[in-house]
This record gives sequence, structure tokens and C-alpha cells, in this order.
Amino acid sequence: MGNAAEDLKIILKETHDKERLRMVFFANTRKKILFISALAISLLALSVISLSIGSVHISTADTLKSILHAILPNVFEGPSRPYYADIIINGRMPRVFLVLLTGTALAAAGTIMQGLLRNPMVSPFTLGVSTAASFGAAMAIVFGSSIFGPIFYTKVSSGAITFYFSDLIVILMSFLFGLCSIIVVLALTRKEYTSRSTVILAGVVISYLFQAGISFSKYISNEDALREITLWIMGGMWNATWGAVLILIPVVIACILYLEYLTLDINAMSSGDDVANNLGINVKKMRVNGLIVSTLVTSACIAFTGVIGFIGLMAPHMCRMIIGNDYRYILPASALMGSLILLISDTVARVIIRPSELPVGIIMYVIGGIFFLWMISRKNWGKML
Repeated sequence: MGNAAEDLKIILKETHDKERLRMVFFANTRKKILFISALAISLLALSVISLSIGSVHISTADTLKSILHAILPNVFEGPSRPYYADIIINGRMPRVFLVLLTGTALAAAGTIMQGLLRNPMVSPFTLGVSTAASFGAAMAIVFGSSIFGPIFYTKVSSGAITFYFSDLIVILMSFLFGLCSIIVVLALTRKEYTSRSTVILAGVVISYLFQAGISFSKYISNEDALREITLWIMGGMWNATWGAVLILIPVVIACILYLEYLTLDINAMSSGDDVANNLGINVKKMRVNGLIVSTLVTSACIAFTGVIGFIGLMAPHMCRMIIGNDYRYILPASALMGSLILLISDTVARVIIRPSELPVGIIMYVIGGIFFLWMISRKNWGKML
């Protein structure tokens, strides 16, 4: 009788523990979903506010009317002044879309790079991918017309949307040179004794090498190309057009979906390559494919915006502090956080010295520098490297 009572107590205790674990699991999952939902709602609200702000201030009501009237002209009336619609739809909206796509791409790429290399300090910027891609784009700007001739300036128009052949060439060159930096990183990570700090130092060296190439391209370029490269390197949204947005949308969406597909395997990698291999994951193939796709989505956006630093480093860390280390949730949260950070920075860049604007890259360098200093001042900094 006593043994039966003891067994019953053990069963009840185990049942209670399982129920408690289940409740904790669902509570954590709910917290993550709520956090991602809050980011999405905040991003949507800020996007509308950003569309309203500029050298010409437009009320939020007129902004919404302009958007809704463009989508359903027979249902919704236009803004109070007809020219507001042109400012919103053809002027500011492509820029906001480019900001959202770039923030999403850079933050997602940084998140996946950190997971694949198991190094919380890597990102497209710190690994030298951004600078290498910038060098490729600079080469396309300087030598594109010489190599491809009149074809380089070929454009295809469909209504108010124009596609330029030069945009595709710049994206391709950015990707190829960005891939060069990743090849160096992959060569280093094959060696088991390579430390995390060595990978970061390699990224710094890669940045310096390609920065030298950018300086050389500026030195040999003509006045128009020099001005274009200089403005482009500062990082900005001057090339925001519907044509650029429509080129980037399928690239960014396809890459993000593939990276999200990798997140479950990246979670397994957090315990080490040996554990992941024992679970049937081809770690080497996944690492190569993930880094290549991250480089592609980064290079595609940088080709239009120039160098935008630190988003891929900041966004994942901010999200980890709130929702933990599950990459299934960190990736979408980081993508939204990266878009939010870049949208706030770009909005400030547009209004801080209006009617002129400040390159958003300058603001990101300031914010990212402060964030980086805060990170290295933390007590557990040494454990990261």
C-alpha cells in the first residue's frame, strides 16, 4: 500500500512538472509572438508618419488618403491637394520601401551570419561584405559604360516605372566582390583553432583592402562618377525609385524565406558542429549556402543604398536580449527591428537639416558606434570573443 502511494506521488509530481514546463513553453512562445507583432505594428505606424514628414509637411489623413486612393480610386477620395498624391506615391513611398527592404536584408543577413559562424560580433559590415560589395558597385559605376557601352544605359519603361540595365550590373558586381570576402571567411572558419576574434580581424583587413580599391576608383574616375561614388559610399536613399524597389522585392523575399528555412538547423548548430552532424545536418553545405544567400541579399540592397553599417550587428542583439536565442523567432524579429532602426534614422536624416538631407549612413555610424562601445563595455564582452 505504501509503495502504491509513493508511486502515485511520483506520477503526480512528474505530471505537474510536465504541465509546468508546457505552460512555461507557451508563455515564452506567446512573448515572442507578441514582441514580433508589436514590432510589425510599430513599423507600420512609423512608415505612415515617415511618409508624412519631409520638406513639404503632409498630414497623416492626407497621406492615408493618397495611398488608399492610389489602390482603390473608386472607393476612397484623394487628398485635400492633388499634388500631395504625387509626392507620397512617386516621391516618398519608393524611399520608404527601399528603407524597409534594406533594413530587413541587412538585419536578417547579420542574424544568419552570427548563427552560422557562432560569433555574436559578425555582420555584413564587420566581415567586410559591405565594403567589398561597395567596391564592386564602384567598379560598375566607373567602368560599366566602358565595358558594356550604350547597353549600360539601356532602360525599359512601363508606365511611371523605369528599369535600368545598369542597376542589374551594379547588383551583380556587388555580389561577386561581396562573395570574395565570404570566401576568405569560409577559408578561416575551416580551421578549428581559429578564434572568434580572428574572424573579426579578418573582416577588418578585408574592409581595408577593398576600401583601398574604392579610393583608387575615386581617384581615376571623372567628375560625375566621383560625385556619384562619394555620395553613394556615405549611404543614402537617393536611388530610391519604383524600378529599384521592384527589382529588390523578389530578391529580398526569396532570400529571407530561404534563411528562415535554415533557422531550425542553425538552432541545432548552437550546440556545436558535431552535434548538428550527428542529427543529420550537412553543416558545411548549410554554412556555405547560408553565407552566400546572406551575401546576395546584402549586396543587392547595398547596390542601391551604399554602405549602411551596424544594422546587422545591432538588431539581432536587441532581439536576443528580449526573446532569447531561438533563431526561428530571432530572424523575423531582427528583420523588423532592422527596418525600424533604419526607418527612424532615415526619417531623422530627411528632417534634421531640411530642406536638404543628411546621408543616413552618417547617422548609422553614430548610432552603431555608440552601440558597439556599449557592447564592449559589458562584463561578458570577453566571452563573446
